[in-house]
Amino acid sequence: MKITDIKCFTVDCFRTNWVFVKVYTDEGIDGIGEATLEYKEKALLGAVEHIKESLAGQNPLDIEKHWHDIYRDAYWRGGPVLMSALSAVEMALWDILGKYLNVPVYQLLGGKINEKVRIYVNGWFAGAKTPKEFGEKAKVAVQKGVTAMKWDPFGKSYLDISNKDLNIAIECIGAVREAVGNDVDLLIEGHGRFNIPTGIKIAKELEQFQPMFFEEPVPPDNLDALKAVKDKSPVAIAAGERLYTRWDYKHMFDKMAADYIQPDISHAGGIMELKKIAAAAECRYIPFAPHNPSGPVANAATLQLAACCPNFSILEIMYSDVEWRKDVTNESLEYKNGYIAIPDKPGLGIEINEEACLKHPYKPHTLRHYTGALTDIRPPKSECYF
Repeated sequence: MKITDIKCFTVDCFRTNWVFVKVYTDEGIDGIGEATLEYKEKALLGAVEHIKESLAGQNPLDIEKHWHDIYRDAYWRGGPVLMSALSAVEMALWDILGKYLNVPVYQLLGGKINEKVRIYVNGWFAGAKTPKEFGEKAKVAVQKGVTAMKWDPFGKSYLDISNKDLNIAIECIGAVREAVGNDVDLLIEGHGRFNIPTGIKIAKELEQFQPMFFEEPVPPDNLDALKAVKDKSPVAIAAGERLYTRWDYKHMFDKMAADYIQPDISHAGGIMELKKIAAAAECRYIPFAPHNPSGPVANAATLQLAACCPNFSILEIMYSDVEWRKDVTNESLEYKNGYIAIPDKPGLGIEINEEACLKHPYKPHTLRHYTGALTDIRPPKSECYF
């Protein structure tokens, strides 16, 4: 079997663009991956083109060799652009191998430990602006079976936060806790916003709400800063969505800088690289909670991985999405009581509809985190998947 082509499908999804990467072979077995990078799609497409040059005519089943050679030969290693391109291609190669052997990818990774995986939802808050509106939307989500939810209540603050803005954030969290009760897990997102003293101050304020974790309290560039917050935080700290490969994670593990790790399958190196990172966390008794707010292909790949990781804890997923999500793939997920069942179809168990993808071409989108528009992540008529 030989690789004959690699194509990218960039699909507008309102808050960003999904980037699906499809690998074609001369035996008609194709594989799909996802490299959704959020706002740097043009750079990503160029990186995929470079990988295509090196893989043309190669056997797609030699996954470990291809990963090693592409990473080695980049010279400037790591980073979001290269690693997202490599992650998507690696996913697609696993998809091809699973289809070739007629088994789901999790079977190739050692088989299931988990028949289903617990989820927490992101995006449930779309359009909310006030604490009352957050509380109302949280109540609706719980009525649909949600048992854990995450959001960023910190407006457009960066590094510092005023007492006024902090009080608004705390009021928002309080409104959600009151709306959903104590049996629902709350996960508080920091988006790498704050400096060390502010991160510590916020963590102490969060303790009263018993959150599952406080995510990315400081920017991702300095793990010593993350460790400084963790050491003084009364609540668990989660981080790692902006770390790439096991080598980045080695530094996090050496410092024990986070209580939960959150590598992203579309950015940190793909399926096997996350399997290796999760194994390194397992021997340190650190739970594995993959970052997963992207599209349907990344979700399918992460589910395959979560099935076979002993230290898997909880999986992020979007609560709602653009109405054409159901058109661009054949995604079919079974939600029940806060869990998703692991699909059993060969490969990743998902296919894209190329024609439907082309109907929603690339549109430029920009980061909303510091503009006050953080909750404007869905069109008015977004579809809920619960």
